[in-house]
Order: sequence, then C-alpha cells, then structure tokens
Amino acid sequence: MRHLIESAKAVFFDFDGPVCHLFQGRSLAPLTERLRREVTAGAEEAGSDAESWLPPTDDPVEIVRAVFQQPVLVERGVAREAERALAEEEYAAARDAYPTAYADALVRTLAATGRQIAITTNNSQRAVESYLASRGTDGLFAGRVHGRSETGELRLKPDPDCLLRALESTGTSARDALMIGDAPRDLEAARAAGVAFLGYARNERKAGRLRAAGAEELVDSLRDVVLVVDPRAHV
Repeated sequence: MRHLIESAKAVFFDFDGPVCHLFQGRSLAPLTERLRREVTAGAEEAGSDAESWLPPTDDPVEIVRAVFQQPVLVERGVAREAERALAEEEYAAARDAYPTAYADALVRTLAATGRQIAITTNNSQRAVESYLASRGTDGLFAGRVHGRSETGELRLKPDPDCLLRALESTGTSARDALMIGDAPRDLEAARAAGVAFLGYARNERKAGRLRAAGAEELVDSLRDVVLVVDPRAHV
C-alpha cells in the first residue's frame, strides 16, 4: 500500500463508500422497487417485458443500468426518466450523507502534498458536488468530479469511462494514478484504465468481495492512508 500511495501523482476516489455513506441508515429497497415499477410500466407501453431483463437487485443503479441497455426505452425517454428519478434521490440523500472516517483528512492531505484528486463514480455528479460543497472540499475537486450527468450516454463502472475522464482532467498518465474504491466494479474499471487500485473495505463482507475479484491491496481505515501520505498528520 505504501508504494501505491507514494508513487501516485493523482488519486481517484469512488464516492459512495470511500468518501461518504450516501444512504446511511436508509434501505434502498423502496427506491429500487419504485424505479422497477416505473420502468416496468414504461416498458409495457413500449411492448417490452421488463421482467425478462430487469435484474433481481436492491441496487437502484443496477436498475438504471439495465434500462439503458434497452434501445427502445432509451429512445422513448424511459431510461433517462429513471436516471433522473435516481439522481433526485441521491441529491436529497447528499444533504444528510455520513462522512467516511478520515476521508476529509485524506482529501486535504493529498491536495496539500501536491497530488491531483478526482471523483470517479456511478453516482450523480450533481449529488457529489452538493456533498463536497457541504464539507468545504469542493474547491479541491473543481472540474474533476466524474459521475453520471443528466444528459448524454450512460457509461457506468466497470466501464472505465469515468477514470479515463479523470486522467484527462488531472493531466495524469495511467501509470501515475491510483484509484481508491470499495467494490469489484471499481477494481475492474481501474484495471481497464490501467490505473493502480487500493481497496477500501470497512467490513469483512466487502473485503471478501474485493479479494474474490482479485484485489491485492486493502485497507479497512483511511487513517492508514493518511499516515502514509503524511506521517506527521494528527489523525
């Protein structure tokens, strides 16, 4: 882990997990079921059987991913409406999101030591920017928040698109960048972009999933990372 941090000129963060707990204390099941009902209704009008392609999941992002893979629903606007509904929920949740322990300290320490930092996430860009503003760290990420936008093509991790945009916005080569993520799709996206990966696993369940996906370096606290960046840090 020390080598990964010390050699990184830019550090990219997944948002929900490494930076904050976006829906802290809230079940995602009601939101997922609402999106499922709305998508199913739109699909029926288009002559599509949503039950044949909607995944059995409580993750609303996966519902949005699935509907964007249906060309007729993209054309009819059903996919974009589902994404907007999710974005509104994420934006509302950002107001009460719980900061990940030591995340703010890590962000500030990385910036203070000359590293470029960016957000690479499947969450709504507007929600991320709102949260960062509430923490006073938005200026440290200015122009380098790469999440879902309200227009254009939807390309979610494990597609490396958001990491490739981060490499461009930071002016960094892939060999000089590091991503901190907490899910296998983060690892897959980092690999596809040629970026080194550090797994953040706050519990054994997440650690097990990352190890199974092939993650070699894991931390269970960002405090360890802060102290590698600056051993004199008071954390």
